[in-house]
Amino acid sequence: MAVVISAARLLLPIRHSRLLLSTCPPAPFAVSAANTSSESGHAFLAPKFITSFDQKQHHRLRAFATMASQAKEIPANNPGLNDKPDEATKGYFLQQTMLRVKDPKISLDFYSRVLGMKLLKRLDFPDMKFSLYFMGYEDTDAAPADSAERTVWTFQKVVIELTHNWGTESDPDFKGYHNGNSEPRGFGHFGITVDDTYKACERFAKLGVEFVKKPDDGKMKGLAFIKDPDGYWIEIFDLKRIGQITSSEA
Repeated sequence: MAVVISAARLLLPIRHSRLLLSTCPPAPFAVSAANTSSESGHAFLAPKFITSFDQKQHHRLRAFATMASQAKEIPANNPGLNDKPDEATKGYFLQQTMLRVKDPKISLDFYSRVLGMKLLKRLDFPDMKFSLYFMGYEDTDAAPADSAERTVWTFQKVVIELTHNWGTESDPDFKGYHNGNSEPRGFGHFGITVDDTYKACERFAKLGVEFVKKPDDGKMKGLAFIKDPDGYWIEIFDLKRIGQITSSEA
């Protein structure tokens, strides 16, 4: 009598294989390298030959099982994603995000005193009447003394670039910059990793920082959002909790 294996059993990962084999009559099943997903490390049981199971349906289920076992990040699950970058892009890396600020005195205080960043480099452009402040978490004692070399050094680091257009700090008609979180929405936020989200937020509260979301607000417990002096949102999280917080979405 032919043994008919259900689709559900075909999709069981290898960690359940003992249960499957213990509940089925002896049959020529095998786990081969071809049945193992390199993305997840799971293997799937498939019959060496199929008697009463439609061959095409079997292949469809195998394809489904493979897709289900693969990570969300693979190109098959992300139309438009190219997992083989052009060789010409080798060496590219994300280096800076630019934020326009109204008053550099207030912004520099926030990013240095509240967030603990250092000023890696300042560039002034008198003819165009603006200044750039590159803030980051680098050891400035290691920065070169030569101005041009320090610029090159700075541009090898991950930084926030604060742009000040001269005069906005004293212009009574200047209403501030759009932070992207009200209509029309665009830019959202950038993130800062801290040692402990709750302790960091206790300190922020004492310093009078404005919160968008405190760690225990909403469904995603353990992460927070604060605002900088210009209203830009900053996500606050720690590595001890971020995996657990996002596990339901992983």
